[in-house]
Amino acid sequence: MPRSQAGDVYAATRPGHLLPRVAHDPSYLYVPNSYGAPTTTVIDQRTRKVVRVLQTGYLSQHVTPSWDMRTLYVEASASNQLVAIDPATGRVTRRIAQRRPYNLYFTPDGRRAIVMAEQEDQVVFADPHTFRRRAVVHDASCDGPNHADFSANGRFLVVTCEFSGSLLKISTTSHRVIGRLRLGSGSKPQDVRLSPDGRTFYVADMDRNRLLRVGWRSFRVVGHIDTPAMPHGIYPSRDGRRLYVSDRMAGEVSVISIARNRIVATWSAPGSHPDMGGVSADGRTLWLSGRYDGYVYGWDTRSGKLVARIFVGGKPHGLLVWPQPGRYSLGHTGNLR
Repeated sequence: MPRSQAGDVYAATRPGHLLPRVAHDPSYLYVPNSYGAPTTTVIDQRTRKVVRVLQTGYLSQHVTPSWDMRTLYVEASASNQLVAIDPATGRVTRRIAQRRPYNLYFTPDGRRAIVMAEQEDQVVFADPHTFRRRAVVHDASCDGPNHADFSANGRFLVVTCEFSGSLLKISTTSHRVIGRLRLGSGSKPQDVRLSPDGRTFYVADMDRNRLLRVGWRSFRVVGHIDTPAMPHGIYPSRDGRRLYVSDRMAGEVSVISIARNRIVATWSAPGSHPDMGGVSADGRTLWLSGRYDGYVYGWDTRSGKLVARIFVGGKPHGLLVWPQPGRYSLGHTGNLR
């Protein structure tokens, strides 16, 4: 895999670091609807207007850039398909049969796609172009695998198991489980994201209202930060100094200082249910879907003020902000390095 730069896994994702192949892609938000209409809404980031509505299948969960960032995929779980979108045009190009895709990742070397088949309790390693299965991980300790992130050296990934309150550590080369971690009674882990220095995995423990810190080497909980109700998504700021954590049932975003391990600011949107999304390429706007209220929200990352509220209807889920800076995509809603 490409080496991390200057000891910072996100060094290549600073503002303006757009590769030539994505620099001219339209600045759109791709908003999948998880329940109701089988659609993904495309929004212009600048005008904040709906550009078009794509038919992407029932239970459209997340929109994910491919490893080489030339294709965007919608994981339409109930329709058993991945829907490919050309990011240069914002239009559907093909549909690929896939059993119950909930989330999608790519190994750091780009040689495998990893499909999170949450409803079948499977982590599926597949060809990154055809998506034919190459290996399937099914572990009795993991009920509902859904989110993941990779170590700084790319040798393993940590998978959150939502319904068993646990984590799996899986080798990217052997595809074997090399670690298991029970998080405790009442735990319901969601998003997971590696710290910029590569030493800590942050895990959103939704039902216990905590952001857990898990040591990359020990694979043990080394601390936690109390958060408002139901933390869900985790997004590093463009300067790598803060984490933006969506608090789904509090209608807030918690801004966490990585150096100080505490909340330093809270951004609110009354009546909202902020869920998944990402930071704009210039780092100035945090975009999140409103999971239970049918809106997309945008916060100014300098002032913390709510600057956009766009109606899309339904239950918007894994929103993708595009384009994004970085050398390659590890998947989800824009985890780039």
